[in-house]
Amino acid sequence: MQFDRFTITLLILRPDAPELDEEAAAALQDAHMAHLADLHEAGHLLAAGPLDDEELRGLSILSVDPARARELKEEDPAVRAGRFSVKVIPWMVPGGAMSFSPTRFPRSTAEVGGTEGR
Repeated sequence: MQFDRFTITLLILRPDAPELDEEAAAALQDAHMAHLADLHEAGHLLAAGPLDDEELRGLSILSVDPARARELKEEDPAVRAGRFSVKVIPWMVPGGAMSFSPTRFPRSTAEVGGTEGR
C-alpha cells in the first residue's frame, strides 16, 4: 500500500508569552494570518485553522517534510514574537485518502469578519 506523507504542526501558547495590548495583539494576529496565506500561496500549506483549546491554539497541515515545516512555521511572526512554540508531527495516510480543494486563505482578521473593503 502507498502512503501520502504530510506534516502536522501545532501552535502551542507559551506560558511566558508576552503581554500585548489590544492594538499590538491585533497587528500580530494579522501578521500571523498573512504568513499563513503566504505559505498557502507558495504551495506549502494545505490547511490551517485555530483550535478551541487553552494551550493548543492552531493546527496546520503542510506538504513539506518535517524539517522544512519547522523552518517555515518558525518564521511566523507570532512564533518569532514569543507567543507560540511549534510542535511538528509527521503524518501518513493511505494514498489518496486526503485531498485539499483550492481555496484562498484570509490575510487579516478584517477579511474573516467580512469588513475588508468597506
